[in-house]
Amino acid sequence: MRVRPRIAPSILAADFSRLGEQLASCEQYGVDWIHCDIMDGHFVPNISYGPMIVAAARKVWKKTMDAHLMTYHPDQYVKALVDAGADLVTVHQEAVAHLHRSVHIIKDAGLKAGVAINPATPVNSLDLILGDVDLVTVMSVNPGFGGQSFIPSTFEKIHQLQTLRNERHLDFLIQVDGGVGAQNVEELVRVGADILVAGNSVFAHSEPGAEARRLQELADKAYHSHI
Repeated sequence: MRVRPRIAPSILAADFSRLGEQLASCEQYGVDWIHCDIMDGHFVPNISYGPMIVAAARKVWKKTMDAHLMTYHPDQYVKALVDAGADLVTVHQEAVAHLHRSVHIIKDAGLKAGVAINPATPVNSLDLILGDVDLVTVMSVNPGFGGQSFIPSTFEKIHQLQTLRNERHLDFLIQVDGGVGAQNVEELVRVGADILVAGNSVFAHSEPGAEARRLQELADKAYHSHI
């Protein structure tokens, strides 16, 4: 049975000078998951932040926090992310030579493990790892920058994952990351998305928590009309 979908604000789009205040707004409005994008400037053409910002967020955020490693050599970040207080760490299928080993390094460290795929990477590339992961992230933009337009083929990839999850009786969550907003939340939930990462569509507002709750209400509407 599917879980209730959740909006996960991405702090990449937050105002870091007001991070505590903005996270407090999200908590006030019932958000229970935030997303941290770590970029190395090599796997993706941008540098964002590292585990220190995850640790800073954890000082004020007591609920679920996942760290998305858009980096080569992700294994080297795992200990720092454990220390920073992450609950779940996601690595990219395209960034590692030994995906099974990387997933189990994360799990052996006591965290939940996820795997992400870029827009041009097919779902069947994950065929042999789906039974080992807690979350699959479908990138709906090419990773590296916020504010990009949503790539429509994402819907079919989420549907494929939902079908595989049902056929194999697996329980991984399906996360979608990039270009998520009021215009597509309901359709994303209907095709199978569980965690919807929203950056600019939340933090561009003066009261990000209120906007996150508006998106959550759209997600809940689609979920209850579909189950």
